[in-house]
Order: sequence, then structure tokens, then C-alpha cells
Amino acid sequence: MLIHLKTLGCRLNEAELETWAQAFQNAGHHISCEVKNADVVVINSCAVTSDAARKSRQLIRRIHRDKPDAKLVVSGCYATLNQEEAEQLLGVDLVVSNKDKDQLVEKTITELNLQTMPAMSTEPGENSLFSRGRQRAFVKVQDGCRYRCTFCIVTVARGEESSRSVQAVIDEINTLHNQGINEVILTGVHLGGYGGDIDSNLATLITEILAHTQIPRLRLGSLEPWDLPENFFELFQNPRLMPHLHLPLQSGSDTVLRRMARRCKTAEFAKIVEQARAQIPHFNLTTDIIVGFPGETEEEWQESFDFIQSIGFGHIHIFSYSPREGTKAATLPNPVLNEVKRQRSQQLHELAHRMKQDFIAAQLGQEFPILWEGQREETPAGEFLRFGYTPNYLRVACVVAEADDLENKIQPAVLEKVEENYILARV
Repeated sequence: MLIHLKTLGCRLNEAELETWAQAFQNAGHHISCEVKNADVVVINSCAVTSDAARKSRQLIRRIHRDKPDAKLVVSGCYATLNQEEAEQLLGVDLVVSNKDKDQLVEKTITELNLQTMPAMSTEPGENSLFSRGRQRAFVKVQDGCRYRCTFCIVTVARGEESSRSVQAVIDEINTLHNQGINEVILTGVHLGGYGGDIDSNLATLITEILAHTQIPRLRLGSLEPWDLPENFFELFQNPRLMPHLHLPLQSGSDTVLRRMARRCKTAEFAKIVEQARAQIPHFNLTTDIIVGFPGETEEEWQESFDFIQSIGFGHIHIFSYSPREGTKAATLPNPVLNEVKRQRSQQLHELAHRMKQDFIAAQLGQEFPILWEGQREETPAGEFLRFGYTPNYLRVACVVAEADDLENKIQPAVLEKVEENYILARV
């Protein structure tokens, strides 16, 4: 059978997709890059916002419309929070809730009566990531979250915290590296809470991975700023741990942060950033910001804007607040008018663009080892561009010959010029 895998939402969803891809291949099936060729389509849905839930429904309907004869399996947060609705969507053959995700491949094969042929399973060198055009892998190390930020529905959808063993994570990374993967990203719903249920912690996990694997690049997914232990940034002395962190701030106003039930005040966040930049060369800090949270006054917005500007982020994911049924924030008074949210969002997008350009400009002239990817484009001038990422997560491109062999290699390049969507580099 040809299996097509599709995801919306977070990196954890991506990591789960990679795990499913491996399991389907081990059972004798093949991963299809195109939905038009698929016998089975598996969708890992999202419901972090009402808009994400809507997009999940739209994706399910579009997949069925484009490939009506394919079996359709739906999992993820939308399917978990709205299971009855998902089951009734036209074309859906199977819904697997988050609590049963570990059995998704087995359930799909059993309940949809897919023929398994282990003797024809994929050879170790043919990894699902490459068939999907990827040279890095997301590795899920934990699920669930103990905290209850007032705007977040994901803690309801994902349930209690559960960590994988250190050895299981190491074994998966070594398997991926043996298959040719050169970078892994550790992910989880509450990544910084890793190990709380198994008498371990994230710093120990990172230390053990660096000691017992040879993976050239280790990257961390989104981390809550209050989770970082005292000597956390010393780990980055190992050049295999990439100098980039995504620390969600959500607001630069302490009064708004209290209404969000966030556990890190702005002064604490600023101290964390100061420590990171003092210890990690070329450190790139990215974040999430919610604009127009219920009750956000003009004074609070200006306070938030000024704090964000004072920190200086390499990139910001900006979300205009929308109420999410089932969260405490949806019951809060004094909603912000949509027009005000649009104005504040535009103002923040402009600031975020300036800060990103400032950060990039500071990197020009520097040489970085680049993990070159499969994507290649031909320019109007007839040149070929190969794309990749710096350790601190900047997208770069270099001019290559038509028959270049940079794909999935780590080779240095000097950053020379800022283009619209990338930095032009010289190998």
C-alpha cells in the first residue's frame, strides 16, 4: 500500500508523522509524497486555535475531494477534541485519538484491513524522511503538559505528561543517523518538563544524547522559559547543540501574563536572554506573541511592544487572539476589538521584520557550517540555488552547478547578501 502522511500544527505532530512513516515501512508499506498516488492518507490534525480546527476540517474535506478512493485516517488534537464531528466528515474511515496515537499504524492496518508484507519492508538506507524530501527528523521525547495557560486547549487535548526513556530516545536518534539523518529536533508538548515523570530532566537527556550518539546537529523545539535549569546554557559549549531557542513570551506585559497564567515575568525572561547571549556565540532567539488578549489595554499593549523591542528577536510568530471554547481565556471579560487587534498585529509585524533584518545583518561576513537540503531552484538567470540552514536557524542559499552533490551534507559557507526570503552565501 502507498501511504501519504499530512500534518497541521506543531513540530510534535511532525515528529509523530516520522514515527508513523517508519512503522508503516517496517510493516511493508511505502510512503508516497503525492496524495494522488496514495491508497491511504493519514492526517495529523491541529486545534490550537479555532482557525486551526477549521483548517483541519478543510484539509480533511479537500483530501477526500482530491482522492475519494483513498482510505482516510484522522488523528491529532482536532480529532481528539471533536471526535464525533471528525467521524461524521465525508470520507473519514478511521479516527484515532491522541491517547491511542502509539497504536495508529497497528489500528490502521487492522481496522482498514491493509495487507502487511514485512518481507518487503524498506531497507534501512531508504528513510521516510528522504522520500518526503527532508534531511532532518523531529524526535518526540514527551507528550502532555502539567500547566494550564488560560488560552491553551492543547493541554486538554494531549492529557497528562508522559516522557520516553533516555535510552529509547538515544536508540531512535542512532537509528535515524544510521539512515543518513544529520539533524534531529527534540519535541514535546512541554519539552522542558521532560523527565518529570521518570526521575530525569531535559539537561540530562541532552547530555546523554551528546555522549551516546554521533548525530552532527541536535536542535531543541519550543521551550517554556521557566523550565531552563541554572546551568542550561553551558550545554551549548558542545557545537553539536544548535545555538537557537524558541522561547514563547506571549506578551511583554506582566499584567497580561498574569491573566494568561504564564509562569515567567518579563524581568525573568530578560535575564534568561542576557545569560544566553553572554554564553552562546551567534545565539538566535525566536518567540511567540499573542496580540489582543482579553482585557489588553492600550497601556498594556505599549508596555508589551516596548519590551519586545528591547529584547530583539530573530523571528516572531504573531497570533491575533481568538477565543477557544473550553479554555478559561474564552470566559474573560473585555474582549479587544478586531480592528484594534489588526492594528496591533500590523505594528508588531513591522517591528518583527526590522528586528529580523538587524539580526541577519549582524551575521553577514561570518562563516557557518550549513546543512544543505534537497530543495533546489533555478533562477531567471539560469543559475541553480541550493538551500540550507545555519546552526542558528537562518535560511541560506548558494549558487551551485546543475550536478552539485551538496544535498544532506554539512559544508561551510560565508553569508554575503540578504535576499527576500534567504541569505545568499558563498561555499
